[in-house]
Amino acid sequence: MLSHRASWQDRRVLFTLLLVFLAGALAGALVMRTVIHDRIHGRELSYDRLQHDLNLTPKQAESIKMILDDFVKFNQDLQTQIEDTRATGKNRIMSILDPAQKKKFEAICAEVQSR
Repeated sequence: MLSHRASWQDRRVLFTLLLVFLAGALAGALVMRTVIHDRIHGRELSYDRLQHDLNLTPKQAESIKMILDDFVKFNQDLQTQIEDTRATGKNRIMSILDPAQKKKFEAICAEVQSR
C-alpha cells in the first residue's frame, strides 16, 4: 500500500536533502579554502605589494604596515578564541559520555582533525 506521509518525512527525500546540503557545504568550504583564503592571506594584501603597486610614501607605508600587523594580531587572537571554544565544547561533550563513547568520540575528533 502507498503511504500517505508527507514527502519530507520519507527517508529517501531526507537523505537526498542531506546529501545536497553536505555537497553544498563541501563546495563552499573548498571555494573558501582555495580562492578566498588565498586572496585574503596571499599576495593580494601583502605589505610589499601595496608598497610597490601604490608607490606609498614612507609615512603611508608605516601606517599601512601597522594596520596589517594589527589585522594579523586580530586574526591570531580570533583563531585562539576559536580553538578555546572548540576545546570547551569538546570538554562539555566528554563530560556526558561514558568511557566507551569517549573512546569513540576521541577517534572521531582525531579523524576530523587529520583532514
